Amino acid sequence: MVRKLIFLAALVGTAASVPMIYQSSPETYQELVASFFRDEEPAAVASTPSGARLSRLEVSGETAVLAGKKVSITPDARGHFMGQFKMNGREITALIDTGATYIAMNKATASRIGIRLSPSDFKYTVSTANGQTKAASARIDTVQIGRIYLDNVEAVVLSDSALDGVLVGMSFMKRLGRFQVQNGALVLEQ
Repeated sequence: MVRKLIFLAALVGTAASVPMIYQSSPETYQELVASFFRDEEPAAVASTPSGARLSRLEVSGETAVLAGKKVSITPDARGHFMGQFKMNGREITALIDTGATYIAMNKATASRIGIRLSPSDFKYTVSTANGQTKAASARIDTVQIGRIYLDNVEAVVLSDSALDGVLVGMSFMKRLGRFQVQNGALVLEQ
């Protein structure tokens, strides 16, 4: 019984020290957390011109998952921010478009992620860069990028000829804690 109490006291003391470590040195805390979740050496820590340090846990193409619920997306050669999302569990490459009201996709992509629509669902007229077209309202059960995860996100579905990619608009972006361009990369944070 005494052993169990001593073990419990040590466990509680260790758990209580976590907030103190974070407050005294967030960088050290991020490195400890990163090394715990990786089998390899501790995560590399990148310094930014502003002096802030970002601990990268995982890098997938141009999308880097940062410590916590943050993701950094570097622009492609055209200057667009393309991210690797999971929509209803399916991998989707999508363009972040803060000028779009909703997540927008074509009918083939919607079908691939499990959204079933009938011709009568295409009852809304929307304006796109390619002109006006018919659209259907939809909801995506889950949208994820890195550790950022949202449920029940509004979307619009267009005909296959009206849109050949996926746009992630404000129905996703406005539900984040913040998003900003930082040192040339788009940083999303939940």
